Amino acid sequence: MPNKKILLILHQAGSDPGRVGEVLRTLGYQLDIRIPAIGHSLPHDVREHAGAVIFGGPMSANDDHESFIRDEAKYVERVLREEVPFFGICLGAQIMARVLGAGVNLHPEGQMEIGYHLVQPTDQGADYFARDLHAYQWHKEGFDLPRGSVLLARGAAFPNQAYRYGKTAYGIQFHPEVTEAMSRKWLRKAAHMLVEPGAQSAEEQLADRFKHDGEMDKWCRNFLSHWTSLTQQEQEAHLPVR
Repeated sequence: MPNKKILLILHQAGSDPGRVGEVLRTLGYQLDIRIPAIGHSLPHDVREHAGAVIFGGPMSANDDHESFIRDEAKYVERVLREEVPFFGICLGAQIMARVLGAGVNLHPEGQMEIGYHLVQPTDQGADYFARDLHAYQWHKEGFDLPRGSVLLARGAAFPNQAYRYGKTAYGIQFHPEVTEAMSRKWLRKAAHMLVEPGAQSAEEQLADRFKHDGEMDKWCRNFLSHWTSLTQQEQEAHLPVR
């Protein structure tokens, strides 16, 4: 019986895996949601799950004083070592970048990306991005490209938008998981951030959502179909020899 359980790591009690969770359920996966920031433990055996996703959050991958950030980094180290499929979104991608020795930093001119921003595939990213993508963003830090990884997509203010490490680990800077309800919640709870350089107004974001969410939804479904196929391949590769 194949392992159909995916670990989802969130960062606040009210966090929601949104569209990513919905798509994974549609693909037949059971979701094991844990929030280390409020005391949930992480599995010792990374092969307890077919794959793992770390989502975004208001904290920084550089918050080494936070025990849950250290615990998540150690978990990612084990996941990468065991080649368990991994998907890092925003903070999750930044944690993986740090684990791989790359920096995570503020924009040198204080810019942020909040709202819809253009993400363009590299030549190596053509299999993952059929075309330019207007992706939903909410971040003030970006990641350097880890040594040995492959850049899949780039942006203007934050050049590194998506990368692959090895055959089974991916990190992206943007947020495909955000549903309309989540977007409205973020805009309400973090309204104070909309005055920051690079932030689009709530009205702009909701209008752009109407224009661009269809392509964001299609990208998310296509990517997760590919990523979950890797979970099946990895399980088959580790079947005992008869």
